[in-house]
Amino acid sequence: VQLQASGGGLVRTGGSLRLSCQFSGSTFSGYHMGWFRQAPDKEREFVAAVRWNSGHTAYADSVKGRFTISRDKVKNSVYLQMNSLKPEDTAVYYCALDPRAILSSIRNGDAYDYWGQGTLVTVSS
Repeated sequence: VQLQASGGGLVRTGGSLRLSCQFSGSTFSGYHMGWFRQAPDKEREFVAAVRWNSGHTAYADSVKGRFTISRDKVKNSVYLQMNSLKPEDTAVYYCALDPRAILSSIRNGDAYDYWGQGTLVTVSS
């Protein structure tokens, strides 16, 4: 399975960005697609995820109401629309795939076996 993330960049506080992640090679019948981020000198953290078949979504409290995750089954892509960005959103953002799709693990980065290369989001104050 290969994942390719894109869409990062530099934006001012209050601005918006849309991240994209296209993946290929998945033969799993159901899976989770997630976005995680890692800021300098911080641990990786969960941002958002979607259960591929049902569309069920989950968000970190810090982004709820500002970020929206969506999927395109035809394009095998997942997106993260980020609005009202804050300096604390600055991080490298990674998309990932969890092939087991256990709902209780949707926020757990350790459940995700496949990861994209990351895309840098910088929010200036």
